[in-house]
Amino acid sequence: MSSVSLRTGSRSRATPNSQTDAHAYFASVAQMRYILRKVFRMIDEKAKAAGLDPLSHQALLQIYGSPDQGLRISELAERLDIVPAFASNLVKDLATASLVTRKSDPSDRRVSIVQITASGRKLCQQVDSDIRPQLDEFTKTLSQDEQDIALSTLMFYIRPAGAARR
Repeated sequence: MSSVSLRTGSRSRATPNSQTDAHAYFASVAQMRYILRKVFRMIDEKAKAAGLDPLSHQALLQIYGSPDQGLRISELAERLDIVPAFASNLVKDLATASLVTRKSDPSDRRVSIVQITASGRKLCQQVDSDIRPQLDEFTKTLSQDEQDIALSTLMFYIRPAGAARR
């Protein structure tokens, strides 16, 4: 299969109009999903080795990566695509481990803001540092064409249908 056909398949969200277009499209989707799944599995394993379950690690990343390094429970739930009650329980566990703190939102005392602690930041940085060599080794196994296909397909998924390329 040629790389040109793979790239062509990733350029449009429209229903492919031929079997060849459909195959190229699904080949590029498969490549992107393979890379994402492999990378996320490696990261999850490093998080587990550091004593975090993958969702707790993701929660810490979302909090750390937020503009003020703090999120409301409802915002965290949205970012993790879980219900707020589950996010609240997750935050309780992270707070017990001293990785986050909760404080009242000054604009609405009924709402808690979850902030990452210095220990939480350090743990995120440790997992990131630990995973980098493994990710570098994995990406070395991918050709530039495979990387380009995956990136192009991911960009196609996050760009609204019909939106122009930048």
